[in-house]
Amino acid sequence: MLKKLIQSLRSPLRRSKHPRSTPVVIGHAKHSMRRAQISRNAINVVERLQKAGYQAYLVGGCVRDLMLGLKPKDFDVATSATPEQVRAEFRNARVIGRRFKLVHVHFGREIIEVATFRANHPQGDDEEDNHLSSRNESGRILRDNVYGSLEDDAQRRDLTINALYYDPSTEHVLDYAHGAQDIQNRQISMIGDPTQRYQEDPVRMLRAIRFAAKLDFDIEKHTAEPIRPLAHLLRDIPSARLFEEVLKLFLGGYAEFTFDLLVEYDLLAPLFPASAAALKNDPQYAGNLMRLALASTDKRIAEGRPVTPAFLFAAMLWPALPARVAQQQARGLPPIPAMQEAAQSLITEQCQHTAIPKRFSMPIREIWDMQERLPRRHGKRADLLLENPRFRAGYDFLLLREDAGENLGGLGDWWTDYQDASDSQRRDMIRDLSDKDDSAAGPRKKRRGGSRRRRGAKSEGTPPPAE
Repeated sequence: MLKKLIQSLRSPLRRSKHPRSTPVVIGHAKHSMRRAQISRNAINVVERLQKAGYQAYLVGGCVRDLMLGLKPKDFDVATSATPEQVRAEFRNARVIGRRFKLVHVHFGREIIEVATFRANHPQGDDEEDNHLSSRNESGRILRDNVYGSLEDDAQRRDLTINALYYDPSTEHVLDYAHGAQDIQNRQISMIGDPTQRYQEDPVRMLRAIRFAAKLDFDIEKHTAEPIRPLAHLLRDIPSARLFEEVLKLFLGGYAEFTFDLLVEYDLLAPLFPASAAALKNDPQYAGNLMRLALASTDKRIAEGRPVTPAFLFAAMLWPALPARVAQQQARGLPPIPAMQEAAQSLITEQCQHTAIPKRFSMPIREIWDMQERLPRRHGKRADLLLENPRFRAGYDFLLLREDAGENLGGLGDWWTDYQDASDSQRRDMIRDLSDKDDSAAGPRKKRRGGSRRRRGAKSEGTPPPAE
């Protein structure tokens, strides 16, 4: 059905991505969306606003996903009502945001997000003074609460596939920017001039990448061309906002493909500068480790298992860490303090680009710290490590390093066997370690009294005990 509609709309001329003042109306018979697929609460919000005299539509990702045959994760509403007017219609609603005011209407655990139609900000000499300006010197939008019409709202949206409006009362889809055609062609296109739109909000470059990865779409040529030259603009985005964008990029179930696109379009460096440098210096190991971690994250999400950003960030930053540890050891620090010092400096540096909250940065450091402790297995240390609450994450990370190509002398297999061994088998495994250390150390002078060297004592082949 959708294919027939697209074919009827095509012309020999190349279509502009600027929205029309009059949309293409896709009737009930020409699309596959049905009311039964849509949240009853979302329909309720739209219809109550319409009965109150306002324009209201379902918009954006939910419409796009339904037209693709996907299940939307949430439903958003666009309306001519202001946030205060929406709030007056719903007792279960509250206004949120400053840069971009929204209304959240709560129905138990479900939240329907309602946004007022926006218009583009004015440009030129008629803007307010600098301290009140809606844009900065590079063109980035600083405030976004200029309200407008439905046509204005379609024009200021970023991607054509997100500028589709669905009216549940008529079951019509309004298409202002050839979004249905781009869905049919499986491509990501920016509305308007891509360079200007990226300058207004550089995060739009990340959104283009994210939707291309999520939907397995190509990025249209004119949309893709400015990304590399403008990638540096992401450095001006607040680090807290970029952290949230990174979570969207990597925790959506398509992180590995997203990573490849970030590398392809030079967007990794603004987000992870140390990781991008490590990838350039050692593309095989760094690339293997990061992609394995991202693929594992995608698999866990597909299986409905929990994931933690801490493990993911630990993997993304790890390739940059060993060189820093070596620098600290060259200054005379022992291995574990060197690891701790290097970890602190790397995370502090990373937070200037993506503000990792402390609830994640602390586990990152603990995972890395375990990489120095796991080789130290003599005496009672192996059992103490097993009891450490970060053992599992540290062990999984150890296996990740081995899978990426690090030669750790079979350390991962040893810990795998040790976890499944009985108490007597564990004692034998620890004894074997000491025997191997003795053998590696070579012949020794016999101690006075002929007693055997005590296991766990310091020797050439045995690292000092962990503090």
